[in-house]
Amino acid sequence: MSDLTAAADIDSRLEGHRVELTGYCYRMLGSAFEAEDAVQDTLVRAWRNFDKFEGRSSLRSWLYRIATNVCLDMLNAGNKRARPVDLTGPTPLARAALNPLPENTWLEPMPDGRILPSVADPAEAAVARESVRLAFVAALQHLPPKQRAVLILREVLAWKASEVAELLETSVASVNSALQRARATLADREGLTADTADPLDEEQRKLLDRYVAAFEGYDMAALTALLHEDAVMTMPPFDLWLQGHDDITGFMLSMGAGCAGSRLVATAANGTPAFAHYKPNPDGPGFVPWAVQVIDISGGAITGMHCFLDTPRWFPLFGLPDHLDANAA
Repeated sequence: MSDLTAAADIDSRLEGHRVELTGYCYRMLGSAFEAEDAVQDTLVRAWRNFDKFEGRSSLRSWLYRIATNVCLDMLNAGNKRARPVDLTGPTPLARAALNPLPENTWLEPMPDGRILPSVADPAEAAVARESVRLAFVAALQHLPPKQRAVLILREVLAWKASEVAELLETSVASVNSALQRARATLADREGLTADTADPLDEEQRKLLDRYVAAFEGYDMAALTALLHEDAVMTMPPFDLWLQGHDDITGFMLSMGAGCAGSRLVATAANGTPAFAHYKPNPDGPGFVPWAVQVIDISGGAITGMHCFLDTPRWFPLFGLPDHLDANAA
């Protein structure tokens, strides 16, 4: 085999693990862009040291060891990403104000295609989708970094305790103890579980169709009928979040009134339905990016509308156009 052929073979073998490694690093870091940086660093380190890979473990295990070390190094900086609901209580509509916080404060959305590898087993796919929900990834951020790694490897990726112990260079007893503590912390943090069916069932599709019709028509009565009574609306980078359909629709008719006449384009993020939200272009025809909405559904109602407003970052990440024509359906 020539050097070029060998290099291409190594590239192909490493790239075959990119999506699952990105999912792992995203769960660890809570940031779409930091996760992709961590995976790139992992693959570069693996490439440079491939001649030292002796096959005592699988290539996958070796890559996860490198990725874990990269993530632990990044987490040593101490930053813990969060959702608005993790930082303050809900703001009554009468006191609503838009106060931005720095980008590195926030848990970030992630397109499904970048973090969810194709798997044949529906149960395995369901676990993967559940484990990238915004609420779950936010809960992970409350764990110390090594506990975070243990829980992801054991509970999400179904590694054996002995495999995790070898990766972290610790004992099985230590891994089991860390897992027990991590489970206890998450039990206190997890909230209402969102539905993550893929594909969506008929009732979920109908609910989302009604949501699009209500939002695009700016029909607050129709939207109220779709929202859970305790539904939340968040808008990073602003720390404001609203709870309850009265405050949500009241905000949309006041401070958010500029969203009337918008268009929603379906996408997928964090294992749940999502939409690219385009507002009418104030400077001409058509529609311009305004937000990526990540939607939580539970029990036949919408429980969360998480609107990520930094569109110069999110729309390219999701592969979304930067303009819609005036006749967009």
